[in-house]
Amino acid sequence: MKKYIKEKPIIICCLLFVICLWVRSIEYFVIRTDETVIGENLIHKVFGLILLFAVLRAANIKWSEIGFGKQGMLKNTLRGLLLSIICFSVSYGMEIILLTTQGKAVHMELYISGFSLTGIAVKNTGALFFLLCIVFNFINVWMEEGLFRGFFIKVISDKYSFPKANVGAALLFGVWHFVMPIRSFFGGELEFGQMLLMAAGYIVLSGLMSIKWGLLYRMTGTLWLGAADHFFNNTVAANMLHVVTSGGADEMQIVRIMLAQVISFTFVVVIYLLNKRDL
Repeated sequence: MKKYIKEKPIIICCLLFVICLWVRSIEYFVIRTDETVIGENLIHKVFGLILLFAVLRAANIKWSEIGFGKQGMLKNTLRGLLLSIICFSVSYGMEIILLTTQGKAVHMELYISGFSLTGIAVKNTGALFFLLCIVFNFINVWMEEGLFRGFFIKVISDKYSFPKANVGAALLFGVWHFVMPIRSFFGGELEFGQMLLMAAGYIVLSGLMSIKWGLLYRMTGTLWLGAADHFFNNTVAANMLHVVTSGGADEMQIVRIMLAQVISFTFVVVIYLLNKRDL
């Protein structure tokens, strides 16, 4: 298995991606776990982790070899969280300023958005919901970082160059997020043109984030820094800390996330280019 992965890394990566995307699509379109009391599409993420575990074991590849080693774990995790906190502090601040200039009264709330048994969105403030959000996003980050950055970038860059591996993984990561606007289109929430625009936005934003996390992986030799940044983005900025006005919550959430990611992407690229000779 290890020999075949080394000889045909792109075929293996594409095959794993298609299998995981197929399971993801079934959950998004058929099972719709995120519209239950669980509030999260978790099945395909657990499946992806199990599949990755099986492939690593069959190929005799250790988790540390794809970036989940113990060395530097705490230091890089804290650095990743610090990167997110700084960038999102700026983007939250800009969001509040923009909303205030529009004459809106703005305040922030801490809660987990979910669904009741009637399907109506609710604000969950209980400790259990925060714990579940953290656990679910931990699984999500472990699966996506392990597969897209750890495995894909490692095995492709073993045969081809790192830039090609990083861009290839970013492209797959962008397509990975394509299912969300497609489901919204078939659910009647988006027009066809809106679906295409949102899909393009998802691909660009997800691809940008993937390239950034790939560069962090390259510079540190571990996934911990990028995984911490990924975790903060998904858990705090997208699910926990909300900007609320009389018109509703998170009116400019996508702007907030894009601004924070552009800032951090620019910073990481500059650091990467400055240190490129040493890599």
